[in-house]
Amino acid sequence: MAAYVRDDGRRAGELRAVKITPDFVRTADGSCLVEVGGTRVICTASFIQGVPKWREGSGLGWVTAEYGMLPASTHSRKERRAGRPDGRGVEIQRIIGRVLRSVVKFGRLGENTIYLDCDVLEADGGTRAAAITGAHVALARAIRRCEADGRCAGGAITGGVAAVSVGMVDGHLLLDLDYAEDCRAQVDMNVAMKSNGKFVEIQSTAEGRPFGQSDLQLMLRLARRGIRTLLAVQRKAVDRRSRR
Repeated sequence: MAAYVRDDGRRAGELRAVKITPDFVRTADGSCLVEVGGTRVICTASFIQGVPKWREGSGLGWVTAEYGMLPASTHSRKERRAGRPDGRGVEIQRIIGRVLRSVVKFGRLGENTIYLDCDVLEADGGTRAAAITGAHVALARAIRRCEADGRCAGGAITGGVAAVSVGMVDGHLLLDLDYAEDCRAQVDMNVAMKSNGKFVEIQSTAEGRPFGQSDLQLMLRLARRGIRTLLAVQRKAVDRRSRR
């Protein structure tokens, strides 16, 4: 695996360059711009009083997410779907919400909702993974701000969570697929893992050929290694001093 060199010069088990800029949207309670290679996603977190009706009276808060791609985020213009999210977008925003809820203590939020909005500026593969990684930064910084001004109790975040893609491309096991690699992958997997090493979400599809248990274990091992690097970058962004 070490001898294989990809089109962009990376080794098979190497992440693309990762950069997270916190407080990218200063009007949001928490925000960041996450850049993973050519993929760029703005993530914001908004702390809103109240919860969905089915949650009222429980004393518990809620976290939900929305995801979208701007029209020029891909090579051909993506149509705006005002009020009509596409099936892929709905699937991804549900995943983002589900993954981020795994690191929140809802009783500490009180009956308040945090909305996570992930908007893709440029898409070059791995947008859902980048959105999850960035959304945690936005969420953690929003909660920290709300804890400081008394809008919620302390200790609402239990740890970090980040995500990455892995796959089998041309017979090679690769970490963090870009768009060109994803298009020709025989196996495509997205993995989300918490900072305690426990997996939250594993999605895998055999695009070209079925894969065995040994392949699965190798992909999870590679994903775990990549996510640990992402968590370190994420931690620095969460802890960076606010520009406000």
